[in-house]
Amino acid sequence: MKRLWAPWRMEYILDEKKHDSCLFCDISRAAKTRDKKNLILFRGGNCFVVLNRYPYNSGHLMVVPYFHTPTFEGLSDKTLFDFIKTIDKSVAVLKNVLAPDGFNMGLNFGKVAGAGMEQHMHFHVVPRWTGDTDSMPIISETRVMPEHIVKTYAKLRKAFQKQDRNEAVT
Repeated sequence: MKRLWAPWRMEYILDEKKHDSCLFCDISRAAKTRDKKNLILFRGGNCFVVLNRYPYNSGHLMVVPYFHTPTFEGLSDKTLFDFIKTIDKSVAVLKNVLAPDGFNMGLNFGKVAGAGMEQHMHFHVVPRWTGDTDSMPIISETRVMPEHIVKTYAKLRKAFQKQDRNEAVT
């Protein structure tokens, strides 16, 4: 049997265990003045968008409902609609700013399904480019991030704000 080591994931695993409360609830309730520190890109009526602090690729973001639930259970129709519309908005912003060739997108419900934050559902949107590094982190213990997360945050935050202003006009 072969083993593939991914020691870079330990930082993520250990960090998550430090939180007795829900990380997503905590950052969504934090003052808006802390949005940059918390990497919040957009706050909508029923959900928010946050850049993943432990990304698989530049621009890896998550759409998170404010309502605390591990699955769709308990989400109102209005929240579900806003959730999907915010995912759509996120894809549009990523296409406009980072010009990816495609996306990996999805939900993980339960630890066995790969959920690192299993107590609060969230939707991953990961931009992908032809020829990107794909499985470099697993095979060679290396993550290739072409841009610093703070710079990516600034570009995406600006694009979300611009899109919000444009939607308010129409």
